[in-house]
Amino acid sequence: MPQTTPTTSQRRAGATLPTAWVATLIMTLAAALAAPLAQGEETTMQHAKGEFGVKIVPLPLAGPVEDAGLGRMSIEKEFQGDLVGSGKGQMLTAASAAYVAIERVEATLAGRHGTFVLQHRGVAEGYELLVTVVPDSGTGELAGLRGELTIEVRDGKHFYDLQYTLPSAVP
Repeated sequence: MPQTTPTTSQRRAGATLPTAWVATLIMTLAAALAAPLAQGEETTMQHAKGEFGVKIVPLPLAGPVEDAGLGRMSIEKEFQGDLVGSGKGQMLTAASAAYVAIERVEATLAGRHGTFVLQHRGVAEGYELLVTVVPDSGTGELAGLRGELTIEVRDGKHFYDLQYTLPSAVP
């Protein structure tokens, strides 16, 4: 008897996914994750470190989400160090406790120039911050860039550490 994908009502009733369907999903995801490696991506994690200046300017909220506890800001950055360039984006905030942002960076990294997009997610409690390079957002000589960026603020200055992989051959 062939296995089929359960309907929404079956899932709500607690039905489990058929083993063959789950196996196919896992194999598809594994192939997608391995594809950049097969195309010559370096497997050694690299680090780019330096300092950046940031300018944040409040912007008006638009639409039905206008609320005193929500905010919208523009972000402008200038990166110095191993990553040299600028970033521009927008941030949404909830009170002073959380934010999300999208930032487009145009820069030179390891002697290669291009653009990529950073996705930010931060929560003030416990200072949880996750900044990732959006997969497949790299352009020019930075096509295929993957990684995460950590930010540290010391004495009012912002420092970054970009842990990344970059294909060894430019497509």
